[in-house]
Amino acid sequence: MRHNKNFNHLGRQAGHRKALMSNMASSLILHKRIETTVAKAKAVKQFVEPLVTKSKEDTTHSRRVVFSYLKQKEAVTELFRTIAPKIADRPGGYTRILKTGFRLGDAADMCIIEFVDFNEAYTLGVVPAAAAEAKPKTRRSRKKSTDAVEDATVVEGEAKKAAPKKAAAPKAPKAAAKTAAPKVAKKTNVGKKM
Repeated sequence: MRHNKNFNHLGRQAGHRKALMSNMASSLILHKRIETTVAKAKAVKQFVEPLVTKSKEDTTHSRRVVFSYLKQKEAVTELFRTIAPKIADRPGGYTRILKTGFRLGDAADMCIIEFVDFNEAYTLGVVPAAAAEAKPKTRRSRKKSTDAVEDATVVEGEAKKAAPKKAAAPKAPKAAAKTAAPKVAKKTNVGKKM
């Protein structure tokens, strides 16, 4: 009897399942997020989280224990060097699963599993670097230095001199565009059966 034995075998035998979990966990550690089915993501979450907890203590023994599960030197190094310091103060829950819909071929429920601390869009108080540089907080600066005022006056003077020359050029293409536009005939219902 199998009473109280809740464990998803994922349709695989033990050796295949262990290899699958090891490979998926290594990919998750190296890339910080992977796309997979929800069932596999839940299984990987149970597989990875104890390893991440083990990586908080950087000893030879804990490295060997983690290596016995992952079987990839690069993944173990990444886990102990970059992931462990970032999650040192987190008591658990190192990964999140975000459902993305259904796979086109077989309608399997798909999701993204990722490390919580490595997605800047979700971390509190941290703005992604690209967004911070792209859009300034205000339209105009509050303080104006004397150099900026002098530069502005010089630019305005040059703009006034160049304004009459620039004004004549844009009008010509607009006029040409108006005359070149073809006339469209009105649509009527003549000759159509009602």
